[in-house]
Amino acid sequence: MKLDSFTARRGNPELVAPARATPRETKPLSDLDDHWDLRYLQPSLEFFRVVDGDRRPARPGDGIKAALAEALVYYYPIAGRLRELPTGHMLAVECTGEGVVFVEAEADVALEDFGEPLMPTFHGAEGFLCDVGDTRVIVGRPLFYLQITYLKCGGFVLGTYMCHCIADAFGTIQFLKAIVDIARGEAKPTTLPVWERELFLATSLQPHIKEDQKKLFDELESTTCDDIMVTMPTENMVSEYFILSQIDMAALRRHVPLNLNKTVTSFELLTAVTWRSRTIALGYRPCHIVRLMIVVNARGRWKKLPLGYYGNGLLCSVIETTVNDLCTNPLGHTIELVRKAKDEMKTEENMQLRVDLLPLWREKPYIKVQRIFEACDIKWIGQDTLDIGWAKRIGGGIPTVSPPNLTSYQFLCKNEKGEKSTVISMLLPQPAMDRFKKEMAAWLIE
Repeated sequence: MKLDSFTARRGNPELVAPARATPRETKPLSDLDDHWDLRYLQPSLEFFRVVDGDRRPARPGDGIKAALAEALVYYYPIAGRLRELPTGHMLAVECTGEGVVFVEAEADVALEDFGEPLMPTFHGAEGFLCDVGDTRVIVGRPLFYLQITYLKCGGFVLGTYMCHCIADAFGTIQFLKAIVDIARGEAKPTTLPVWERELFLATSLQPHIKEDQKKLFDELESTTCDDIMVTMPTENMVSEYFILSQIDMAALRRHVPLNLNKTVTSFELLTAVTWRSRTIALGYRPCHIVRLMIVVNARGRWKKLPLGYYGNGLLCSVIETTVNDLCTNPLGHTIELVRKAKDEMKTEENMQLRVDLLPLWREKPYIKVQRIFEACDIKWIGQDTLDIGWAKRIGGGIPTVSPPNLTSYQFLCKNEKGEKSTVISMLLPQPAMDRFKKEMAAWLIE
């Protein structure tokens, strides 16, 4: 059975406030949080099978709802509302304690109907998510939505929307883990939250702008565009997931030169192959400039960032080359380009320089850079730590819902043989997607 062939019967939405009184205050966002690209509600799905346990509630939703209210005592800004500040079109969180949205639903399907083990794609996943309307509207409305959908097998699905200005994917999982920790029986979250958004504020009023960055700024102000990935609405594109087994990864590694084979990471290899395949599929001319944007997690790299920080902590580095240079050189050359992009965020000084540029980016019009491929590694996001005790997580991830995301995510799942596999998301116009599949298949030929 496909995910789009069922109907979820939702109950009435209700607001869940923190279980106890919380501070009433205004919390400004960081320069990284308060970016046009992040002003939307980010969805996620987590599938659970109920197991025996001492603390198993008669109705899972009761346990999840109570745990949500308790988690909000610690994560109380999430129970507030965003508002625009009088100057600069910047946002801040009013910690009002109004609460988040909670919905219970039922669906006459079982986990087994979706295939076992559960794997992407999650087409039709809207049935497992709250009806939030326009996901780009975030001011003056709840910042988090949770729908628990009961399945006929006794399992359930947690579908969530988190305002991306409040938390990135790692922060969202941290909040979900707080909920499941408490639902499991813990007195408080095992990781306590840290706000401290001032850590990602610009420290220089006149940051140094490199030549390649200046070119990006100039392009953002340009009124001409011939890249279909910018001119075509994302709603008219197709989104697909590609699952690569360990055998597939071994086939890709056979294309890597010996001097890189032992050190290349799976992210570097997959990013190099998908960047080349996507570029060819889109039919860019050999003389065109193409760019790679690598999303790097500052957690664990920036010493000043404390454990428990749940705000946006992903910084982007960009490198550029020509289509001819990218697609006619050996794969090892592309891997080196990927590493060059990663190395841009290797030092704390470079990370701060990137943060210092954020206010300048915010002033630019909301358009996408031409011929750019955005790659993000979320394989170690921590979803496997969502242990409720009386329910076992069996799968989940980022569903394909509107508006689609141009970023190509890499994450882990198990394939139909139960083997650990890597999943890549891709959004392209249909003709380009057909060509992309052929290019990827060519790399996998032994």
